[in-house]
Formats: sequence, C-alpha cells, structure tokens
Amino acid sequence: MSTISAIIITKNEEANIRECLESLDWADEIVVVDGGSMDRTIEICREYRVLVFEYGDWPGFGPQKNRALDRATGDWIFSIDADERVAPELREEIRAVLEDPSVDAYELPRISWYCGRFIRHSGWRPDYVLRLFKRTAGRFSEDLVHERVLVSGPVGRLEHDLIHYSFRDLEQVLNVVNRYSSLGAGQKFKAGQKGGLGRALLHGLGALFSTYLLKGGFLDGRQGVMLAISNAEGAYYKYLKLLELGEAGRQGSRSKL
Repeated sequence: MSTISAIIITKNEEANIRECLESLDWADEIVVVDGGSMDRTIEICREYRVLVFEYGDWPGFGPQKNRALDRATGDWIFSIDADERVAPELREEIRAVLEDPSVDAYELPRISWYCGRFIRHSGWRPDYVLRLFKRTAGRFSEDLVHERVLVSGPVGRLEHDLIHYSFRDLEQVLNVVNRYSSLGAGQKFKAGQKGGLGRALLHGLGALFSTYLLKGGFLDGRQGVMLAISNAEGAYYKYLKLLELGEAGRQGSRSKL
C-alpha cells in the first residue's frame, strides 16, 4: 500500500491541534509547518509522532502549504487544517482507495460547524475539497487566501465527510472576517483590481442575497441568518480595504514625484 503524509499548517492552534493529530494516527507521516505560534501549539505537537518545522514569517496560505508539501516524503499527501477531523469512516475509505488508486487525486465532501450547528445549506453543502493527492502530481496555488491544489492528472471523489469545526463562536467569526477580508483585498490589489464604496455595497448585498436565499441559508435556522450576514460583511470590508489600498498606493506615488 502507498505511504501517506498528512500535512498541516498552524499558527496559534492550541485549541484545535490535539484533536486533529489524534484523528490522524493512521498516517505514516505527519508534517506540521508552524508560522510563529505564541501559544502551546508546538509543545502539543511534540507530544505526538510529528515532524515540526518552524518559520517566523507568514507568506500566505498557498506558499505556507507548499512549504509543508516540500517537507513531506509519502507517496500520497493528505492536506488537513487544524480545525478539521478525520472520522473513522473517512479513514477507512482513504485506506481502501489507496490500496488500488484509479486517479491522481481525490476530493472529499466536507461538513462544517458554525456557531452551534453543522451547516447543510447556505452554499456550504455539498462542499467538495481536494485534499488527497499523489505527491508528484499536485501543488498548491500561490494564493494568499482560498488556495487550491493544482493537479496534473484525473480527480475522483470520496463519499465520507471531512469534519470541519470552522466557527465555534462569534468572536472567531469576527476575527476571520477581518483577517480574510484583509488577505482578499491584498490579493485583489496585487492583481490590479480596484475597490470602492459602491462595489463594497454591491458585493456585500450580493453575498447576503446569495447565501440566504439562492443557496438556502434560510433552511439553516438562525445560524443561516448569521452566516449570510458574516459573508456579506466579509465581501463588504474586502472591497473597502481594497479601496484603501488603492488610495494609499496613489498617495505614495504622488509623494515620490
């Protein structure tokens, strides 16, 4: 059977990393790349059979995951985030398909937790994520956020869910909205895109309408309302931050004249 390397990137994940590592006890190798944790993340990792590599900088999600990929030695890579868990059913399915794999990569369905319940609508289901691939056939995109695996060969799908404890409370939601809107704005700015108040309002309202109505968020109870609003906030602030970046860039250019 092929060997499997599980790779994880971390930064201040002491609340999540232990359960994640315990759900990976079937992997032949576990590689953790840490981006400057100030809590007990690394200490907890060293309690397990884990290879830990520490970096002081944060180049973005895609580049950081490629660092972890470069440290792995298994025939197959299983990429997992610290707030995700592999249930026994998924573990056995992975083992079974790798006894005689028919493709170069596999997408997994993922079910995510949001402030008190697993979300089954709102655009979060079905949520297929490509996480299992031949080490020689895939690499992460260089995106700072919302990175993806780029695979050169055919891709199949598994049946059992990857469990994702994405948002345990509103404090975490607000932190992620702030962080991801900044990263998203930075990525769009580098691509030459422009922000604006009108664009911010349009994208925010579009995200609210799409999440709650078009994608069935109303079926997820109060969490569906909360999720639609947080999606709207993320889109709104991303384009406002993009506007700020553009204005700062223009001021900087004028000051050099």
